[in-house]
Amino acid sequence: MSMNRQLEQNVWYEVGTEINIREPLFRLPFAAELLYRVLLAAKKRFGFEMRGLKLEGARLTFYIKPNDGLQLPKIMQFLKQTFSIRFNTLTGRTGHVWGERYESEILEGKPPAWAKEADWAAVEASAKKPLPAVGVYKLAWASPRSPWVTITAVISVKNVPKPAPPPG
Repeated sequence: MSMNRQLEQNVWYEVGTEINIREPLFRLPFAAELLYRVLLAAKKRFGFEMRGLKLEGARLTFYIKPNDGLQLPKIMQFLKQTFSIRFNTLTGRTGHVWGERYESEILEGKPPAWAKEADWAAVEASAKKPLPAVGVYKLAWASPRSPWVTITAVISVKNVPKPAPPPG
């Protein structure tokens, strides 16, 4: 049984969701870069403030303050749906990328001090370049280029095997 989501105007939300794929997706540079581009498209479409984006293996967590608090479900639907379509197109996969529903909680006050404001100018500049190759597995760029993003996965991954094709 699902519960009704509490939505309010002019508040910060802590939002979390997980991918439905066994591999630690956000360790792959093209996946992280693709996520940044989808977030940029969502920001242009809906307008919001975002802080403290964390990519932890299969989990995505961030703080968001929508211009219209009632648009949080639309923002998340756009984010998850657009990322899934683009990711599946790039990798030749089909099916779901994200797990079930996302969690959201209204914050009392502002996000924690460590949660930096998103550097949208850097994301926009990066979006003008081609995505990293799907088969290239290095994350050396993650920290210096996007200091507002915290990636808790291993930073120098090499030769990570590609996901096995589904049986059948």
